[in-house]
Amino acid sequence: MGITVQNITGNTAMVIWPKMASCADSFYSIMYHPNWNSMLSSYSRKNFQKEERVPTSRSSFVVENLTPLTTYIVCVTCQSANPSSDQCRVFNTLERDPASASNTKKELALGIWLTSSILLLIIAAVLLYGCLHLVCRRRREHLQAPNGTSKQDHGKVWTKSAVYALEELGSQVLRGRGSEAQEERTSATLLYLKMKHVASN
Repeated sequence: MGITVQNITGNTAMVIWPKMASCADSFYSIMYHPNWNSMLSSYSRKNFQKEERVPTSRSSFVVENLTPLTTYIVCVTCQSANPSSDQCRVFNTLERDPASASNTKKELALGIWLTSSILLLIIAAVLLYGCLHLVCRRRREHLQAPNGTSKQDHGKVWTKSAVYALEELGSQVLRGRGSEAQEERTSATLLYLKMKHVASN
């Protein structure tokens, strides 16, 4: 039949065959199997590991996904008939393609890079969330304090207000007239002096 195998690499091979007039309205079966020495010599279709079907308008087919450094047998028949010895060819695949090995390394590096990038993004998002949460909590605590003053500041303001009120009260009492205001003047004066002493401390 004149089957030839060309462009053999570690993973692919091109099978070429002459057209058969008897298959004008049907298809070709391309069967191939590794380790020909372990295969039965009967050329039965059930002994082949892979089978592909191509239209009769074609006279070549690229076999893919082969194993490097492996002996293969490939047969081309009309339709689904069992092949004969003149319809088969034995060939050996080469070592692993440098380009294929390079592509594998590139894919591995790309996968590692993508995984690292995703992890870094997740860590950055967690840190950003934590910082924003802390800033918002501090801002809320600051806004909850009226006018931004503390309890101690409020105490000082209240004490000064009390002293001022006592000063006014003391002035009014001291300005009072008549003997009936003498006791009130004395009490107010003592209270005024005590509160002023507390405020100064």
